Amino acid sequence: MRLKQRTALITGGASGIGLATAELFLAEGAEVALLDRDRAALTRECARLERESGRRVTGVEADVAEATAVAGAVADAEAALGRVDIVIHAAGVNVFADPLDTDSATWRRCLAINLEGAWHVIQAVLPGMLEREYGHIVNIASVHGHKIIPGAFPYPVAKHGLIGLTRSLGIEYAARGIRVNSISPGLIRTPAAQAWLDGLSEEARHEQAMLLPCQRIGEPEEVANTALFLASDEARFINATDILVDGGRSQVYHA
Repeated sequence: MRLKQRTALITGGASGIGLATAELFLAEGAEVALLDRDRAALTRECARLERESGRRVTGVEADVAEATAVAGAVADAEAALGRVDIVIHAAGVNVFADPLDTDSATWRRCLAINLEGAWHVIQAVLPGMLEREYGHIVNIASVHGHKIIPGAFPYPVAKHGLIGLTRSLGIEYAARGIRVNSISPGLIRTPAAQAWLDGLSEEARHEQAMLLPCQRIGEPEEVANTALFLASDEARFINATDILVDGGRSQVYHA
């Protein structure tokens, strides 16, 4: 019960890393609200989590790219939870394109969801956290925010920015009881990653796993475990920091 008497808002909470984090936080005693733009998935997963945990799970629908919608959704979550102590920002979208073929709409979509979305959520929860002088924010960034992989533009631009946002806000509010950290996952078996893997040959899937020093693909629960630590008071002296959860791949030179 490491999060007993704590409340958490998890964006992108209806699937992947966000959903795995919600499951873990409920098991550790937190009251949880999920924010997601997929209404059907949000309804389904909130019902399942309530059934399995025996506690109410609040679902709020919003696209993190839309600041007004996010403000309303956060207000609804705060009304249901009483307050928001913890934010896990896991909402994101893969946007990969050739730089010269990247039109304005693609560029804006990538930045609006992967970078600005985090800021919209943080803007909405910060006043309450500052008033209470307590709050933990964990942004789910990416190994793309550390290492550049050809063919992945403009996704790394947004993830570099998200790590910069994390560090900037962590320092800005460190003396006021707020901690802002991020996690940079590598290849994790999220629904989007699994769909990509399913499109590869068996040999190619094996090659992807072998690129990792541990020779396996990561699971969403392994990122959630890191989020739990950062969101708990056990990590109270960790701020403005990014933690890589990539099986060591980013530390290995690949020719």
